[in-house]
Amino acid sequence: MDDCPIVETAALSPAALDFSMREVARRQEFSAIWNERLNAVFSDVAPYYGIASNVASLGLCNVWRWQFVSFIDARPGDRVLDVCAGTNWVGIGLLQRQPDLRLTALDRSEAMQAVGCANARSLGFHIESVINDAHALPFPDNSFDVVSLQWASRHLQVVQVFSEIRRVLKPGGRFFHSDMLRPESRVVEALYSAFLRASVPLTALLFRSGADARSCCDYFVRAIQLFYTASELTALLRALGFSDVSVRRAPGGVLACHRAVKR
Repeated sequence: MDDCPIVETAALSPAALDFSMREVARRQEFSAIWNERLNAVFSDVAPYYGIASNVASLGLCNVWRWQFVSFIDARPGDRVLDVCAGTNWVGIGLLQRQPDLRLTALDRSEAMQAVGCANARSLGFHIESVINDAHALPFPDNSFDVVSLQWASRHLQVVQVFSEIRRVLKPGGRFFHSDMLRPESRVVEALYSAFLRASVPLTALLFRSGADARSCCDYFVRAIQLFYTASELTALLRALGFSDVSVRRAPGGVLACHRAVKR
């Protein structure tokens, strides 16, 4: 991840530059995990990722996934890129709603995509799979009508990734984002962190996760504590040049769905 090209700071607005400086702090704290452990973690959990996520969230994960899919206004024939696609849950959900979409899934984990492609084939869907880092998307400018990204931004350098997403979107293209966020309320944040500190290790124990996954339990909590609130993410998208930014928040601000348009 450290070897990926970095957005030129001269090309950023003052507001975006401020966010870029905040990204430096996140990268300094998490780069070792991002570069050395996360791929092993997702290779380990790939076979049971869906059910484990649902267990850890007390059943809410599937609800949030369906809400995100319904939030995406893909149109007939759209070319869609699902970034950090994992096991292709979002792509499959979109194809179930709109079978004529041209869908590409990108993820750095071959193990997650192997599960995702098998899931798609079992339902009769074709999803083009690309194994690549999200920080340097291997597509020309203005390639996609829609880009989606769920459950991954807190593990990424978001200024870089969102800038790449804007680059590959066609003018007027739509970006849809959903992730667990840092709550704006200090009380909710404390309760949320306490819940995660209990549920993440318990889920790892129940599913007999490997050493890499178990060693990252504290990281999954800390990654949210150093991430953005829904309001901050809205400001970041606008600072990077997106327009018509709208947001749908979950209770307490623990999660939100954003929609943004490339000018």
